[in-house]
Amino acid sequence: MSEPVPRVLIVEDEAEIRRFVSLSLEREGFEVHQAETLERGLIEAGTRRPDMVVLDLGLPDGDGVALIRELRGWSDVPVLVLSARTGEADKIEALDAGADDYLVKPFSTGELLARVRAHLRRRATPAAAGANAVGSAIEFGEVRIDLGRRTVERGGEALHITPIEYRLLTHLAAHPHCVLTHRQLLRSVWGPSHADDTHYLRVYMAQLRKKLEDDPAQPRHLLTETGIGYRFVP
Repeated sequence: MSEPVPRVLIVEDEAEIRRFVSLSLEREGFEVHQAETLERGLIEAGTRRPDMVVLDLGLPDGDGVALIRELRGWSDVPVLVLSARTGEADKIEALDAGADDYLVKPFSTGELLARVRAHLRRRATPAAAGANAVGSAIEFGEVRIDLGRRTVERGGEALHITPIEYRLLTHLAAHPHCVLTHRQLLRSVWGPSHADDTHYLRVYMAQLRKKLEDDPAQPRHLLTETGIGYRFVP
């Protein structure tokens, strides 16, 4: 049997950009669906169940960040944001809401396709820490990472962990006591094109510490190695 064709949903109100992105993805062999509003985007995401969402933030009936937050309530599908907004605050807001990637307009076809392929590969591949440990778990303090079920609990209660947070946490946990540089983590979790985006790490490490550490200001397990990277101590 042949493998199923990946489905990509484009949510973009500018017809020319929507058509450009759609044609580029279709040439790569993807099945493409389109929406031009926030409301329609959520409907299409719910009915089509795409493997990837490509999203513009400036939609006529609302901000794309609201769509991400709504989507994250019931889906972990990778979301690649396409936006003309270049400010760090805009990027952090989208990523913090649950986006997996952020590409600034104008962008090249090659970079767009490379990022889509990378996210689809990661979606299809088990996390590095759990690739050979289905059904096993990692425990530290009150935290338990179930690698088979891809869930995280603290004190016996399930935590809401985003896909990016889960990949970052399990990658660190797979290398206990080792110092992992910013570049190593960015390449492993976000991909080679993000090797210099250290602000991604600051945002997600802060979120993980809030969820997992007793005192996020003085972490015991997710430690910062100043100017180098981070270290996981079980």
